[in-house]
Amino acid sequence: MTSTWISPELMLTGGGVELVPLAPDHIPGLYRAGKNPELWRFVPFAVASESDMGRYVSMALADRDRGEGFPFTIRHKADGRILGSSRYYSLSPQNRNLEIGYTWLDPSVWRTAVNTECKLLLLRHAFESLGCVRVALRTDLRNLRSRNAIERLGATLEGVLRKHMILPDGYIRDTVYFSITDEEWPQVKNGLAARLVDA
Repeated sequence: MTSTWISPELMLTGGGVELVPLAPDHIPGLYRAGKNPELWRFVPFAVASESDMGRYVSMALADRDRGEGFPFTIRHKADGRILGSSRYYSLSPQNRNLEIGYTWLDPSVWRTAVNTECKLLLLRHAFESLGCVRVALRTDLRNLRSRNAIERLGATLEGVLRKHMILPDGYIRDTVYFSITDEEWPQVKNGLAARLVDA
């Protein structure tokens, strides 16, 4: 069953990007955006072919159908080019909690405003429309680029889950957790908005 907490037609639109519900016809564009193996180094799945991307999308849509997540495709607003993906997951409407993750972007838009705007759109909807009191983000302890990006959002480090998951290459990953609460959201929101102005 799909989550009734999040509208199945939810789209989040900013100045430069739009986040639309993930769909099977996005697979070719997602595969083009996700060809760099570095994108999959720290995650519990590997995408090395369009078929792999198809399986990734199928798993994400199955999570959505079970009401456990809501995956998005990230598109460039001006030309519709697919830039990557992100999602809400670990949905807990009774506790007004969720996580934002499974985020990856075409390396051509790394160090641009794209990730900042995506996070602003996702966090704003979570806190201001869904009424969340806590939003969590996590990453591999070794993934310094991702950790730095999360810290720049203004998220608070909560701790490390040791030996949390086994990756496809057999590595046993430690996962670092961050969160933002509803009290912290106004300051985080202002910081993200200021970064977009400066971008």
